[in-house]
Amino acid sequence: MLPGMDGFQLLRELRKQGRVPVLMLSARDRVEDRVRGLEDGADDYLPKPFSLTELMARIFALVRRNDPANLTDSHTNIVRVADLELDLLRRRVYRNEQPINLTVKEFALLQLFMRKRGQVLSRQTLAEQVWDINFNNNTNVVEAAVRRLRAKVDGPFENKLIHTVRGMGYVIEARDAEC
Repeated sequence: MLPGMDGFQLLRELRKQGRVPVLMLSARDRVEDRVRGLEDGADDYLPKPFSLTELMARIFALVRRNDPANLTDSHTNIVRVADLELDLLRRRVYRNEQPINLTVKEFALLQLFMRKRGQVLSRQTLAEQVWDINFNNNTNVVEAAVRRLRAKVDGPFENKLIHTVRGMGYVIEARDAEC
């Protein structure tokens, strides 16, 4: 129902140009339409009306699945930084093949760090993306969570992965020598 062509035609044109994630949003909500969209190459199909939170979750899932920097093993959804391994499907964490038990929030925090490995993440970014709250400078919820996560992920190991960048935030990365 687009001007000049319908969404199915546009999808076929996109697929001719290469691999790009496609989420179809359509008023066509019949099962036949959804199946056709997926068979024609859409990665996901969401009929109208839809929930904004569901749309955002589907977009994040598409980005996660289609960003090669996020996953080193796309068949098992394993994310790695050095000897730290996050299994997204089984919701498990291992460091040097030893299991690490995390709370739901700790897992979400570690997942964000690992998806953005090498990038400095501010306290505000962490608060907004992990706790879905507006950042408040008067709270230490982020610092406390990072401290607990470090104790579990880095505590027993010589090579530390979670680092503080003074005045900016935190980063997860393997470093040869501690500064």
